[in-house]
Amino acid sequence: MFNFTLRRLFFAVPTLLVISFVIFALLDLAPNNPTGDLPLTIPPEVREQIRAALGLDQPFLIRYLRWLHQFFVNEPLNILEQITGWRFGDGHRLRVLSWATRSPVVDLVVQRMPQTLWVVGLSYLFGVLLAIPIGVLSAYKQYSIFDQIGTFISMVGYSVPTFFTGVLLIVVFSSYLHWFPSVYDTNLRVTDWSSFVSQIKQMFLPVTVLTLYNVSHISRFVRASMLDNLHQDYVRTARAKGVKEKTVLLVHVLRNSLIPVVTVIALGVPTIFSGAIITEQVFRVNGLGQLLIVAVQGGDIPMVQTLTFIFAVLIVLFNLIADVLYGILDPRIRYD
Repeated sequence: MFNFTLRRLFFAVPTLLVISFVIFALLDLAPNNPTGDLPLTIPPEVREQIRAALGLDQPFLIRYLRWLHQFFVNEPLNILEQITGWRFGDGHRLRVLSWATRSPVVDLVVQRMPQTLWVVGLSYLFGVLLAIPIGVLSAYKQYSIFDQIGTFISMVGYSVPTFFTGVLLIVVFSSYLHWFPSVYDTNLRVTDWSSFVSQIKQMFLPVTVLTLYNVSHISRFVRASMLDNLHQDYVRTARAKGVKEKTVLLVHVLRNSLIPVVTVIALGVPTIFSGAIITEQVFRVNGLGQLLIVAVQGGDIPMVQTLTFIFAVLIVLFNLIADVLYGILDPRIRYD
């Protein structure tokens, strides 16, 4: 397993380099102009000076290599300096800057990360914790009232768009009942019990919307995987030997059923960091999803390039984690 992990990490490096090149090339070829929003009275030579200040007068390959150096060398060194307090060099290194704000992109990502983790992260955690027992009970009690209700709710939750569910909850619980706020206040800081209650209230609606979607999505996979294993020979053998039904269900069947589910859960984790773009827009959550939308709308190419590549890194990483978990859940799987 250790050798397999090292091999995967080794092959992940060229994979990420190819992904970074494709992302940089596609966004560089996009019809964007950082001076397009400037007044028409600005002379052309001033516009060229602005483009030169942004480094756009350099060849494509030079700009790509400079971006790689900034992302893989300068930004990690800057993070180490902030964590440890050590100094690496003179400290004046060129970082990836946003065209819109002229602020370091990584600093903006770190600033928006807590809001996304609070809302999207908690909803995904609740979704996984609820989806597994619901899927297990639905499969074990197939065609029962519980299974039929769970199937109906899952189909509705997965089919109905999150923006519709979010607007519906806002109309009912915010506009009509006045129980929860419709807008997420990112400036709220939890310092006492009153602010903690306010934080819970403003998180309730977006977390509920995303939890419903995640439960509907994951519980269907758990149910289908459980049904495939409940009728296998090893289950009948365990029951014939007198093994308790609870042990058969939770130890033998559930463990084997989680193997395909791990892929779904692991590949869904990067969406926590990318943010629920539509839901964040509905509830005005100032997270990474909204940051990406604003960057796309404003033609902030460095921001879009960096965020997209970070999401790609997370997908590759959690693919590796899913492969490692396969070997832990199923002893028959060997990579060495």
